[in-house]
Amino acid sequence: MGVAVGAVSTAVGAAVAAGTVSVPADHASRAESSPLPRLDSSPESRREVAVTAYNNNLALVRETRDLDGLPHGELDLNFLGVPAMINPRTVALRSLTPGAELAVLEQNYEFDLTSPSRLLEKYLGQELELVETDQNLNDRTTRATLLSTNGGNVYRSGGKILVGHPGRIVLPSLPEGLYSKPALVWRLSNSGPSAQQIEASYLTEGLSWSADYVAVADPGTTRADLTGWVTLDNHSGASYQAALLKLIAGEVQRVTQVLREMAVQEGAAAARPPSFAEQPFFEYHLYTLDRRTDIHENQTKQLRLLEAHRIPIVKKLMLAGDASQFRGRFGTIVENLPVSVVVEMRNAKEAGLGIPLPAGVVRLYQQDRDGAQQFAGEDRIQHTPRDETLKLRMGSAFDVVADRIQTDWRKINVLPYDAEAAFEIRIRNHKDSPVTVLVSEALPHAEWKLLEQTPEGKKVDARTLEFEVPVPANGKATVRYRVALKM
Repeated sequence: MGVAVGAVSTAVGAAVAAGTVSVPADHASRAESSPLPRLDSSPESRREVAVTAYNNNLALVRETRDLDGLPHGELDLNFLGVPAMINPRTVALRSLTPGAELAVLEQNYEFDLTSPSRLLEKYLGQELELVETDQNLNDRTTRATLLSTNGGNVYRSGGKILVGHPGRIVLPSLPEGLYSKPALVWRLSNSGPSAQQIEASYLTEGLSWSADYVAVADPGTTRADLTGWVTLDNHSGASYQAALLKLIAGEVQRVTQVLREMAVQEGAAAARPPSFAEQPFFEYHLYTLDRRTDIHENQTKQLRLLEAHRIPIVKKLMLAGDASQFRGRFGTIVENLPVSVVVEMRNAKEAGLGIPLPAGVVRLYQQDRDGAQQFAGEDRIQHTPRDETLKLRMGSAFDVVADRIQTDWRKINVLPYDAEAAFEIRIRNHKDSPVTVLVSEALPHAEWKLLEQTPEGKKVDARTLEFEVPVPANGKATVRYRVALKM
């Protein structure tokens, strides 16, 4: 009788219509099929593992393991514990033992994994043992030939056909070529010592990271405390114990598998806080965790990235236009248009920041009159270099609205212009305090000329006209302008 493979797991065995599958637990049949010596290297022999995670569902893993009992000449090495989502084309192997010569002659990625259905498929047309247990816990064994596994198991026994046998299925051995987990199998040539230290590196999908930020503003929305968090998701199909973790922020090209030559650079440990030390790397930025961490399979892990206090912030009310409004006669374009609320903070050292910020979501909180923090909005930022300004759109103002009206539009023939348009933007403030609204108008062409304006506007760039409009408490303000432009 064989040893039950976790009923090859009871839950999985339920997927096999015939019931439980039992096989011997060893891998002797697979080992005996090869005339060469065969060694197993398990994750327990890891001396060190380093993981570099990228933003785009990709990670570079570098493992250092100890090998003992290496014979001279050729051998097969089962490198166990690799992730299910490994890219086998990116694997590199080398010996770290001085003077050792360990050459890879052949590499195979084995992903034909053990399961009840795969086990039985290997035994089609062969005789198996079917075991039934009666109510008195007595076993009765029947020998039968497996005819089919399609939609359920079909057997022939004693000239009869059996369908849906309720008992256990006992297999004589584990078929050749099946593994419980994905594995790399190397055929090596060794002319060095029997004990060596090897390093394997490879790319895997299913492991990536993202950044999230929490900003807590003071009641006056003039300063904020900012905390950055890294969220690491591991669905690669493997765990990495006591890993040296590095993060790459930037858009890495992935047309071909070129990343396996990218070395995992050793960065200086950062003082606490922050938890990560940042350094430039190629045209990206590299963040190194200042301690080792366990990255478990199917785990979401959060780690602190940065912490900064009392960063100056500016809250602005903004109203943005649309270039399409210049292309014809529209009249009243929109009424009760909400005004956007934008919070700006400068990523500068003198402001309390000054490090490259990875892309992510910034969530803003503010204290109410009772001192409790309330959620005020969120926005996504792109990778932001130092000394750039973050502009976070938090939502729409409740008490400030506007109407946008086209008061005139006509064709003209005054080179280089061929159209003339006039607009009114009427802003209403229902707050008990005055506000200033920044009106930003997007022009459809770089060729334009401002003919009339109230209040005075500002040309920001070739296609943007801005007005800074003060609006009194419980009052109104109007922007009027006329422009000649090329369509």
